[in-house]
Amino acid sequence: MGLVCRVVEESGIATVCLSTAQDLTQQVRPPRSLFINFPMGNAFGKPFDVEMQTAILRHCLEMAGNCETPGELVNLPYVWPKPFEFNPNASNM
Repeated sequence: MGLVCRVVEESGIATVCLSTAQDLTQQVRPPRSLFINFPMGNAFGKPFDVEMQTAILRHCLEMAGNCETPGELVNLPYVWPKPFEFNPNASNM
């Protein structure tokens, strides 16, 4: 996604990459990034948690308008409600 962000930025559109893979994001260095330590595929939180989803979206929009450091990566303070591990036979929701 970070590489796509760079291409979009070249056409003058500000982007923010919301990432659940901090190590990969650090390697690619998109123009602006937020890291959230949530399970992959759940960057905006649990389904139907409108309050958290809105708060995360606000962080993204704020960074798009206020970030002045190219390649900046900010850690968001949110915590997934329970420990997550990959188990293909169980729901981690």
